[in-house]
Amino acid sequence: MDPSRRVTIFAGHYGSGKTNIALNYARALARAGLRTCIADLDIVNPYFRTKDSAAALAAEGIGLVVSPFANSNVDFPALPKEIYALVADRSTHVVMDVGGDDRGALALGRWTGDILAEGDYDMLAVVNASRPLTRTPADAVATLREIEAAAGIPFTGVVNNTNLGQQTRPEDVAASVPYAQAVADALGAQVRFTCCDRRIAAALEGKIPDLFPLDIQRLYYFVQ
Repeated sequence: MDPSRRVTIFAGHYGSGKTNIALNYARALARAGLRTCIADLDIVNPYFRTKDSAAALAAEGIGLVVSPFANSNVDFPALPKEIYALVADRSTHVVMDVGGDDRGALALGRWTGDILAEGDYDMLAVVNASRPLTRTPADAVATLREIEAAAGIPFTGVVNNTNLGQQTRPEDVAASVPYAQAVADALGAQVRFTCCDRRIAAALEGKIPDLFPLDIQRLYYFVQ
């Protein structure tokens, strides 16, 4: 991971694992001594919520900005006004979790101008070769191009999060490396890091560059 950018945006296809990665990334920044806040812009996906981790994040000194309707039965595409101040506050490292596909990425468009003007950001494409609609690099790139168009921000890197949920084996992650590289090449970007469940990280150490072990967030539903 590279904490040099102040704003880090995670976007990708539904079920690619953006929320888990955003939470782990924010924690890594905080452990590095950086003032950190995570902004949940995902108003589309009902399965994973950063708000589930609100108490733990607060205990770790990590800020959280989330829709007031998260974890409720209200289906309303509202985003908190605090995000405007957060984007403008250059003393804070911001991690953004963007909703799936182009429909979710539209929410990011409200802050595109400010993010591009500052120029201190990473827009990271989260890819998962195990998801039905992104099994090939070409399919993944097609989805990511739609997200770029909706958000108005080009991807600057790729995060490989290929997994089969609790059934993921080290060899599954290792086999996905060429897939992620093909996606990155098509986007004109680099693979920034490859994620894996922390429970299998030891078996992959030294075999995959820039490995990023994840502590998996509690699931509302088992979807991977």
